[in-house]
Amino acid sequence: MAKLIINQSKIDNIKEFINICPFGALEEAEGEVRVNAACKMCKLCVKKGPEGAATYVEETVEAIDKSLWKGIAIYVEHIDGEHIDGDIHPVTYELIGKAKELAKKIHHPVYAIMMGSNIKDKCEELLHYGIDKIFVYDINELDRFKIEPYTAVFKDFIENIKPTAILVGATTVGRQLAPRVAARLRTGLTADCTILDMNEDTDLIQIRPAFGGNIMAQILTPNHRPQMATVRYKVMDAPKREKEKSGEILFCNIDSKLLKTNVEVLDIIKKEKEQFIEGADVLVVAGRGVKKEEDIAMLAELADLLGGQLACTRPMAESGWMEAKRQIGLSGRTVRPKLIITCGVSGAIQFVAGMDHSEHIIAINKDEKAPIFKVANDCLVGDLYEIIPDLIEKLKASKGA
Repeated sequence: MAKLIINQSKIDNIKEFINICPFGALEEAEGEVRVNAACKMCKLCVKKGPEGAATYVEETVEAIDKSLWKGIAIYVEHIDGEHIDGDIHPVTYELIGKAKELAKKIHHPVYAIMMGSNIKDKCEELLHYGIDKIFVYDINELDRFKIEPYTAVFKDFIENIKPTAILVGATTVGRQLAPRVAARLRTGLTADCTILDMNEDTDLIQIRPAFGGNIMAQILTPNHRPQMATVRYKVMDAPKREKEKSGEILFCNIDSKLLKTNVEVLDIIKKEKEQFIEGADVLVVAGRGVKKEEDIAMLAELADLLGGQLACTRPMAESGWMEAKRQIGLSGRTVRPKLIITCGVSGAIQFVAGMDHSEHIIAINKDEKAPIFKVANDCLVGDLYEIIPDLIEKLKASKGA
């Protein structure tokens, strides 16, 4: 890490000094020059400003003793959010599968942290998935998700157990909790990882799309522990549930003073149950090739005939033709159906990252060079306005027969 130190006494003309920066990173506040977040560390203020007015300092980071950190931990989500009834969120099992894979490479144990109230019975289920140790904080104050006490418990777990890496589901709860914990421990966090791997030196390789999906960024946290990553649902593979139980459950305590919160949860009202595209076995996806909003009804009919749901790409959602909750991709939802049919979808990397784990992909596009064909199992080159109606008629005839 590097920083700029401004020596105010060396600056005679503040406005002239501020104008040196082409990025607007220097600003005046209360008669002094401050450096804001726009700074690119280009050092122009050091080179062109008065001598000694700005100093570039390279901060050294002390090497961490990685041998003190051992184990791959996963956060067990089971409360509030999408699963208010207390069921364990299915992303938890996917994280277990990836944690076991990573731990095997470096011969580390797999841990799970579970927090809540009256959860002794729920944590037993996790013993069927090959976790070595489950650390359970079963405390009345944790009956509802509240960010302050949950962060305190997570921090207590990390400081006592010292896992080298922690995986958290990129859910409503996980996206609040993981960054707060990372900030509290002054460590790194990579959000929405699509690929995870492990080096022999226990550095977690975290890969995710960046710059609008134009590149795949590989991120390492070599000088800090623990390493933290959030992972979307339907991205990793869940392990098979074993009949026999293995591992052990350890019940943990924490000072009640650390569980104080400034937020009081008065009540949680369940939303009406609705179908989400993440849970559909069959999806029909509307892309930019759909010319008019009313044409979506044709794709909806196909989805109904197949017993599936209708989904869309980002342009369809942004145009208001379809609901945002039906959008697939990095800025939408990640899906893993048994069958997905894309109609007029070009196949930008942002979209593909949200559906390329589908069991069977059928792509319909009149552009034979469309990127979607690179990931599809079956490629239909042609006009969707000719292919879809014909397919609908054949399905109707089949059902009639």
